[in-house]
Amino acid sequence: MAPMFAPLRERNYRLWAAADLISVGGTWMQVLALNWLILSATGSATAMGAVVMLQSLPVLLLGSWGGALADRLPARPLLIAFQATRALLALALLLPGGNWTVYAVAFASGVIGSFEGPILGRFGSALVSKDALASALALGSVLSSAGRIGGMALGGVLIGVTGPNALFVINALSYLAVIFALLAMRLGDMRPLAVAAASEGGVLAGFRYLLRQPVILVVLALSFVLGSLGRNYQVSMAAMVSGPLGGSSGSYGLLSTVFAVGAVAGGLLLAGTGRSTLRVLVGTGFLISALQFCSGLAPSVLGFAALILPIAAGAVVFDTVVSTRIQLDTREEMRGRVLATVGIVSSLSGIVGAPAIGWLCDSMGARGALVTAGAVTTVAAVVGGVALVRLKGRALNWSVLLGRPAEQPA
Repeated sequence: MAPMFAPLRERNYRLWAAADLISVGGTWMQVLALNWLILSATGSATAMGAVVMLQSLPVLLLGSWGGALADRLPARPLLIAFQATRALLALALLLPGGNWTVYAVAFASGVIGSFEGPILGRFGSALVSKDALASALALGSVLSSAGRIGGMALGGVLIGVTGPNALFVINALSYLAVIFALLAMRLGDMRPLAVAAASEGGVLAGFRYLLRQPVILVVLALSFVLGSLGRNYQVSMAAMVSGPLGGSSGSYGLLSTVFAVGAVAGGLLLAGTGRSTLRVLVGTGFLISALQFCSGLAPSVLGFAALILPIAAGAVVFDTVVSTRIQLDTREEMRGRVLATVGIVSSLSGIVGAPAIGWLCDSMGARGALVTAGAVTTVAAVVGGVALVRLKGRALNWSVLLGRPAEQPA
């Protein structure tokens, strides 16, 4: 259990973890309130999709510039400003204006996220030593899952009593916890990260660097394919329950709970082992893809739930290992731009994957969609694994030829 608790020895990380748990809970309370507000006002799922799109679109357009700024500017003052702005945006939802206010806040949140994401990534890696980074990221996944469960559960109770406005206020207050944690941190305890020089601090320099990292490119490609076809279970679970499994809304709630429990279990497993290697990445990707294929053949809700649990755990392990390898296998002064690319890939996988899975469910049925998507992602995991083995082997051979110490493949 030592690797799991290693990050908690750092005072700065303890402050950040506690604040993050509170903030994530508040965020999901606001998500619940927004969904209820939009559906009650319009009755349209399309309107909800528009909100998601408005939050994701700025990441695609501005994420690279956010990464460039992350590699050059100090993180803490920027994060404090972003958290204060997010609190004001949450309070703006109390103003009259109907759906237009919601759309404006969603777009502004997406713009902030474009810059905040890579800055958060660099800042988080400075809170712990490199040896504890994998466990810190895994614990972060656990906290995010726990905050989501707690926020949705508490929000579900409060919204029926107070209405959505109270949840917006609570979310605004939750950002104050993050600001307090940032102000209370000891800068001297933070691990210094290299900062990009002015000549290498631009977006194009980041792209040139990334194109020279074939291992990272393969990892990003795997993340896109598995994220788009293997991670949109909010669509396929609903289709399976309402279709071939013949379940009810209670069945969907059960599956959602099982998925959340699996996510927490996956984070705890990875944090406990501290193993975030490429072997774990490929093996986990293959396993969850094969299980997705099998889930399309599940005979009942309980059988489907039994497969959803390890799939959720594996998805958290896969995503966390991707983030860990990205941070450990890239130069510190380029890390913000590489992390911005990860955010862009994640947004693309959601924008492309959710409609694709929905179309497959409509055209092939829920079972056919899961079997087809599972087959594609399984093949992708195998191809990606072969490519990584060859790339790592080539790197070792060049090290031997040049007389350099050969690194052991991860």
